[in-house]
Amino acid sequence: MKVFISYSHRDDEALNRLHTHLAPLRSEGLIDAWFDREILAGENIDAEITKELESCDLFLMLVSPDFLASDYCVNREMKRALERHRDGAVHVVAIIIEPCDWFSLPIHELKVLPRDGKAISEWMNQNSAYLDVVQELRRIIETRKDTVPGTERTSFSGGTMDTSPMAPSYRIKKDFDEIHRSEFRETAFATIRDYFQQQIDLINTIDDLRGRFVSYGPSSFGCTIVNRARLRNQSTAHITVHYRNGRMGLGDISYSFSENSAPNMANGIFYIESDGYEQYLVNTIGFRDDQGQLTPKNAAERLWTEFIQQIGVSLG
Repeated sequence: MKVFISYSHRDDEALNRLHTHLAPLRSEGLIDAWFDREILAGENIDAEITKELESCDLFLMLVSPDFLASDYCVNREMKRALERHRDGAVHVVAIIIEPCDWFSLPIHELKVLPRDGKAISEWMNQNSAYLDVVQELRRIIETRKDTVPGTERTSFSGGTMDTSPMAPSYRIKKDFDEIHRSEFRETAFATIRDYFQQQIDLINTIDDLRGRFVSYGPSSFGCTIVNRARLRNQSTAHITVHYRNGRMGLGDISYSFSENSAPNMANGIFYIESDGYEQYLVNTIGFRDDQGQLTPKNAAERLWTEFIQQIGVSLG
């Protein structure tokens, strides 16, 4: 899916964070994101923007006071995107990154992101806000990928039959450099951390269970869960997760089933690998069965399961 990102250049930092969090969607080949930094020197800026704007499937706008103050963003890019949205040619999503008077725009009729229209800058953990955005975008992509423009359907035995020729699916090999690896590592760690934080919030709503999430800084976090219904056997579980920051740490992401463990201690290690088409995580120590290639979300789910099993808890 071709994605056009509209933003004010004063919001470069927010664009960079969104670009990082979109890495899994890019790695899975679900999106091809474009913004005006892609324009090469010597090319006609307005012509390139028009070409991308007219051909995109998903239009994202990073809404802030500076976005609202930009005549080009509002009256050129957003206006045209909403026209195509009304025609069903593109899906428009507004991402509120700073508090502003976005209710005065036509987008007030649409569902905005993150959840409840709360600006990303107002979230206690901004990575959680970006995760909320990416998860909703994934839902949109999964819903729209089966509705390809131009596909003709005709009635057949009480159902439908696609009369258009089936388009082959292609995968393109690419080279992943250290920047790709670093971006994927950061996104994978944020996905695992946010998943654990959300699960701890859920744990604290369950009778007999109590959980605590602790951030030890930008590159590590820890969790503790107590099963108060289990007094004679092991009733407390700890985990500390680190991601390699510079040369420090084991593997790319490591974890230890102990409280506030050092980066050089690990019960399990994730490494980033690729098959030439996409990046993924591999767990070399820890999980007892062969996991193969793991997405960050898969890794978070499997690690959480391993963690809670220590105190006799399992997912229903």
